Amino acid sequence: MLKVRQVSKVYEGKVSYRALSDINLIVEDNEFVGIMGPSGSGKTTLLNMIATIDEPTTGEILINGKDPHRLKKEKLAQFRRRELGFVFQDFNLLHTLTVEENMVLPLTLDGKKVSEMKEKAKNIAAKLGITEIMNKRTYEISGGQAQRAAVARAMIHTPKLLLADEPTGNLDSKSSKDVMEMLESINEKEKTTMLLVTHDPQAASYCNRVVFIRDGKFYSEIHRGDNRQAFFQKIIDTLSLMGGDSNDFSSVRV
Repeated sequence: MLKVRQVSKVYEGKVSYRALSDINLIVEDNEFVGIMGPSGSGKTTLLNMIATIDEPTTGEILINGKDPHRLKKEKLAQFRRRELGFVFQDFNLLHTLTVEENMVLPLTLDGKKVSEMKEKAKNIAAKLGITEIMNKRTYEISGGQAQRAAVARAMIHTPKLLLADEPTGNLDSKSSKDVMEMLESINEKEKTTMLLVTHDPQAASYCNRVVFIRDGKFYSEIHRGDNRQAFFQKIIDTLSLMGGDSNDFSSVRV
C-alpha cells in the first residue's frame, strides 16, 4: 500500500536543516500504523510528504505503486482527493457550513449529484454515530463530535489511505478514546489503511504497530499483539528510553 524508500528531507536556508535521513517504511494494506517521536523528530514532516503536501529531497514515496510526487498539479489534486483521507488536530471544519455540508465537500469538488452525496453522508453518519448532529453547525457541537465529523468527511469518498495528524490533540480523554475506537473500527470493518502521528501513548496503543523516529532517523518499532494494555506499556517504555522533554508527550491516559 505505502512504500517509503530512503527518504530524506533537507530544508535549505541560510543554514540548511536536515529534518529526515534515509527513512524506510512499508505499510501493508489494512494496517493501522502509528508514528511517534519527540517534538522536532521529523514525524510530521514524514506525514506531510506522504500526504503530498511536501516533497522529499531524496528517495521516493509510492502509494499503491504510484509516486504521486511525479504527477502534474491537477492530477495530484485529484489523487489527493480520491486516494487519501486527512484528519487533523484542529478538525479543519468550516464554521459557516453544517456538519453534513462539511462532510460532502470532497464529493462537491468531484461534481457528484446532490442525491448521491446526501445518501453517502447519511450512510457514513449512521456508521459513525453522528446522525443527530448532521444539521448543526460546528460551533454547536463538542470537540469529540467535531472530530467524528472530520473523520466522516475524510472517509466519505472511501480513501485507500487515511492520514491522521494528532487527531486526539484537542480532545479530553473520553472523546479521545471514542475517536480512537472509531478509527480502530473503521480500520477493521472498512479495511482502510491508516497512518497516525501522535504524542499520545494511549492513542498509539490502538495501532497494529508503532514506528519511532528520533532526530530525523528511524529509531525502533514495536508490534501490538493481542494485549493492548501490554502494548501501551511497551510504548511508554520506548518513549522513556528515547528521552526528550517531558512536555514532548501528552500526559498518560489510562
